[in-house]
Amino acid sequence: MAEDPPRTTEMTRTGRRGELFVFFVLAAVIWPFLSIAFVGGYGFLIWMWQIVFGPPGPPV
Repeated sequence: MAEDPPRTTEMTRTGRRGELFVFFVLAAVIWPFLSIAFVGGYGFLIWMWQIVFGPPGPPV
């Protein structure tokens, strides 16, 4: 069983830079897009539900 090579400062620096890049892409691009998509999808679902079954409230 081979052991992992010892980490150098250069390997740690590039690994940290890559992790920061992935974090910022997730935090600034993917999560806002997904939250807008989920909220928009939920609103669309409610809209379609009301078109089929009518608005909420007691029957008139």
